[in-house]
Amino acid sequence: MAHKTGDYFIYRLATRTEWFAAEETGVVPTRDIDRRDGYIHLSTRAQVLKTAALHFARSDDLVALEINAETLGDELKFELAPKRGEKFPHYYGALRKDHITRAIALTRDGAEFSFGQVI
Repeated sequence: MAHKTGDYFIYRLATRTEWFAAEETGVVPTRDIDRRDGYIHLSTRAQVLKTAALHFARSDDLVALEINAETLGDELKFELAPKRGEKFPHYYGALRKDHITRAIALTRDGAEFSFGQVI
């Protein structure tokens, strides 16, 4: 995996319910799209707010789970997403709660999202 050295963060979008479930079980839940594609869909910081707007436009309880990419090892791949024309991080493993450095609430204003408070 080619990326910057040191702390390089990527994000998993989740509902608060999914995050609370991860806190209980130790594992971040997967969605149908993850199981279908065979990997967990993630975003870089530059991608995550647009991803939220495209795929979670009506969500008012969205959080960005921040992950230090270094902790995911070789199971993290950056692969082209043809519909967006850019490479996205895909994780071919089980995403555990201990991978998450913090959960950040996303606030929605119409169709736009922004980073809010750490929860």
